[in-house]
Amino acid sequence: MNRWIPSRYLLIIVSVVSIFAFCNCKKNYTPKPRAYFRIDLPEKQYQKYESDCPYTFQYPVYATINSDKSNPAEKCWINIDFKNIGGRIHISYKDVNNNIAQILEDSRKLAYKHSIKADAIQEQVFIKPEKKVYGILYEIEGNAASSVQFFLTDSTHHYLRGALYFNVEPNKDSLSPVIQFIKDDIIVLIESFEWR
Repeated sequence: MNRWIPSRYLLIIVSVVSIFAFCNCKKNYTPKPRAYFRIDLPEKQYQKYESDCPYTFQYPVYATINSDKSNPAEKCWINIDFKNIGGRIHISYKDVNNNIAQILEDSRKLAYKHSIKADAIQEQVFIKPEKKVYGILYEIEGNAASSVQFFLTDSTHHYLRGALYFNVEPNKDSLSPVIQFIKDDIIVLIESFEWR
């Protein structure tokens, strides 16, 4: 008795089994939804930043402050780094020399430069006349490179600008909780800000 199956029968059996297996997979296939990494955000706690620069403010203990070494960084330009989150707030400082109108217009242009990718830009005004601190917080919604920017001034001598950036491609869905988390820290920075 011949125990071997002729090759043509084997080919037919394999083809039929493959067709049934393929049809069965197609009916039950469900694509996986896109997911993002879970980010454990630290507990809010703040400390005071003081240096030779003419300003002080509160910043989070889970952030580090470094001098800005980029070109054309000037004295009193710093970076507030959120290493565990991958974010950075670039802080630049300028002396005001009867040019506050031009400086404020430049700041507005820098914020609205992101309007190409932004869904909306919200402005929040901060005024503390007793401390001579006046400013605007720009919340840039959408997939813009910088989602939060702000400036503070006393309108006669000092001007400070900040912009939040991340080391990843902008994605409003995945970054939204982190942006809100750091935005709260920026508001604490603004509300505790003082000129020296």
